[in-house]
Amino acid sequence: MTTANPLVLAVHGTRSAAGTRTSQQLAAAVAAACGAEVHLGWVDIHRPTLTDTLRALPAAVVVPVFLTSGYHVTSDIPAAIAAAGGRSSATPLIGADVLPAVLENLRALGDVDAVVLAGAGSLRPGAVGEVQAAAQALSRAVGRPARAGFVTAASPTVAEAVAELRAAGHRRVAIASYLLAPGLFSERLQDAGADAVSEPVGVHPLLVEEIVQRWRIAGTPDQAPSRLKAVND
Repeated sequence: MTTANPLVLAVHGTRSAAGTRTSQQLAAAVAAACGAEVHLGWVDIHRPTLTDTLRALPAAVVVPVFLTSGYHVTSDIPAAIAAAGGRSSATPLIGADVLPAVLENLRALGDVDAVVLAGAGSLRPGAVGEVQAAAQALSRAVGRPARAGFVTAASPTVAEAVAELRAAGHRRVAIASYLLAPGLFSERLQDAGADAVSEPVGVHPLLVEEIVQRWRIAGTPDQAPSRLKAVND
């Protein structure tokens, strides 16, 4: 059963023009796929903020377009919903369900000996553990060693993870970008010492599908199939 409520994409702001355009293009792609009213709600940096967006709507389904359950997902988004009057509800975050898209981008680089899955980073151990679990799934999918590395706030850094894999004897080391949009973080990956770096997820059809699916089931996480198993198979 679908919902008539508008869909709000809760997204991380960026000072990158390319990253901002990517979020805007994602919203347009989601609207085309579901035929619903779709809005952007920025969690930081940009306006309208998520709270502003929700205040302008009678009710909405908020889809957190984030890969890990860090502070924005666990604190900022619920706070924004409450500040806007509590009329809206949030679905599960996107998370590792986009891992097949990350794998597709990685395979576009050709054969590699080892992989660093590069996440944004978080001070929350749970969010760090989610990236580590995704790296293990990616390793099984490609049949190569893979480990997590972080751009900020957690260790090892992406550069440290690349160096550790080289020290272990792996010659062609690639970075799989576990980021949603281009920006400062994706630019930093180019200087981390890898032989190749994959593209962020961007406006990938799988991401669009996962967002629309969450909107359609209106935040019932027990019905949402996980893509993590699909990557492992």
